[in-house]
Amino acid sequence: MTGQRVNSLDPKNDSPAAVSPYDRLQALGINLPPAPPPIANFVTHVREGNILYLSGQGPREPDGHLYAGKVGGDVDIDSAYDHARLTGINLLAVMHDALGDLGKVKRIVKILGMVNAVPDFAEHPRVINGCSDLMMDVFGEAGSHARSAVGFGSLPGNITVEIEAIVALHE
Repeated sequence: MTGQRVNSLDPKNDSPAAVSPYDRLQALGINLPPAPPPIANFVTHVREGNILYLSGQGPREPDGHLYAGKVGGDVDIDSAYDHARLTGINLLAVMHDALGDLGKVKRIVKILGMVNAVPDFAEHPRVINGCSDLMMDVFGEAGSHARSAVGFGSLPGNITVEIEAIVALHE
């Protein structure tokens, strides 16, 4: 279903010890793609102690296709939600690449979601829920995070969404 949270896992077994992030991804039918390369002069992530900072990612398919357009104009909310979910998958791919194991994630601390929207668009949180819902589905309660969802007049390559994250790691 487009634009709605799906969680097929048993909530009684929601603890991180009961189900790994990879089990959750498999239950969701998600295969992690390779981490997308940076598009300019920056790195995809920086680890400082037990905090992992993830650079902004966009809605890039594994074949390199990027979804572009103005949300609330030529892109509807349900499609933009799906783009935010895809962006979340790319963030997970960067986490896996950086850490070697998503089991090292203690908590998703903060997400900043940027929406390339028409000026009168007001549903930014509904769009970025595509990423937030995914983090909850993959990490359970550890996926619960602080968040900002904001609109922008443009994003690189006219992509629909860009999302960055801050992640706490186990000691």
